Amino acid sequence: MDVVIETAGVALATLFATISPVDTAAMYAALAAENTAEQRRSMAVRGIIVATIILLLFALFGEALLVRLGISLAAWRTAGGILLLLIAIDMVFARESGGTSTTEAEATEAANKQDIAVFPLATPLIAGPGAMGAVILLMADAQGDVVAQATVVGCLLAILLLTLLLLLGATRVQKYVGVTGLHVLNRVFGVVLAALAVQFIFEGIAQSGLFSSVLGG
Repeated sequence: MDVVIETAGVALATLFATISPVDTAAMYAALAAENTAEQRRSMAVRGIIVATIILLLFALFGEALLVRLGISLAAWRTAGGILLLLIAIDMVFARESGGTSTTEAEATEAANKQDIAVFPLATPLIAGPGAMGAVILLMADAQGDVVAQATVVGCLLAILLLTLLLLLGATRVQKYVGVTGLHVLNRVFGVVLAALAVQFIFEGIAQSGLFSSVLGG
């Protein structure tokens, strides 16, 4: 039971930080400002469906893909930890990150599109590089434990459901939270994500046996 609670806590914190539902909702409100209420609802639902499919595919088959490519879990943990750490640093210093949001060029392209459900809403706003890497890391950490893996998937679906609810009320989220509120939330979860990222890096290096082989040699 303790393992499940710990897994859920880590998964919720990591996925909330990488998917960033509140930040995504605020950005969606700005990008879809000229669409009708019905169009905004439709795009939000379709965006969540596409993002859910993408992230579930990475969660269920990401590890098999790594094996196919000859990438060890130790290497993925270390690389994923570094990626999450860079995202966390951007969150703490309230800087835009291509890992969790659109780049300037992507935002400009999105502004000229009428339907933004797939791009940039589904990806990269929801299912961005950070979220994709995070789900593979979380599932790899729960390897061999069906209950823990089911917990990770459940946490992923819960964060996506929260994201959908915030997208449906995106205008109110943008109004009540404001820029300062978004930055405060990002900084808090950025610190948490930074600690988790460093833990992933430590585990990856330890699993690789790099230091033990150097010291042994």
